Amino acid sequence: MSITTLALLVLAPFLVWRFYQRLKAMMMRQRSIVSRHYTGVGVFAAMILVAGSEVMSRPVLLGWLALGTAAGIAYGIWGLRLTRFENDTCYFTPNARLGMVIAMLFFARVMYIGVEIYANQGSNVPTPGFTDSFITLIALGLTAGYFGTYSAGLIRWRRALKKAVNAA
Repeated sequence: MSITTLALLVLAPFLVWRFYQRLKAMMMRQRSIVSRHYTGVGVFAAMILVAGSEVMSRPVLLGWLALGTAAGIAYGIWGLRLTRFENDTCYFTPNARLGMVIAMLFFARVMYIGVEIYANQGSNVPTPGFTDSFITLIALGLTAGYFGTYSAGLIRWRRALKKAVNAA
C-alpha cells in the first residue's frame, strides 16, 4: 500500500465529515435571498440540460436521467411542504434530513467516481465518464430536481409574500 493510498484513506473520512458539517449548517433557519433562488434554479436546470445533452444519443441513459429528475422534483415538492416559512421576516427553515440525504447521496457518488479513477490509474482501464453510469445520472437528476424545485418553490413563496404585502 502506497503513501498516497494511505493519505486518501485517512483524508476521505475527514472530507465526508467536513461536507456533512457544512451541509448541516446550510440546512438551518436562513434568510430568503431571491437572487440565490434564481441562481439555484439556473444552476440546477443547467446541470440537467448539460447531462441530458451528453446522453441524448443514448435513450436508456436519458430515461434514467429523466426518472431521477422526476423523482427529485417530487421529493422537492414534498420538501417544500415540510419547510417552515416565516412570512413576517422572510426566513425559512428547510427540513434538514431531506436536503442532507439528497446532497450526501450525490456527494457519495462523486466520491465513488473519484476512487474509481484513482484505483484505475496506471492500468489500461479507460477513465469512466461522468454520464456513463445510470446510477450517476439518477443521483444527478435527484439532486438537480430536488434543489431546483426547492429554489423555484422559494421564488413562488417570495412572490406570494410580496403580493400580500402590497395588498395590505
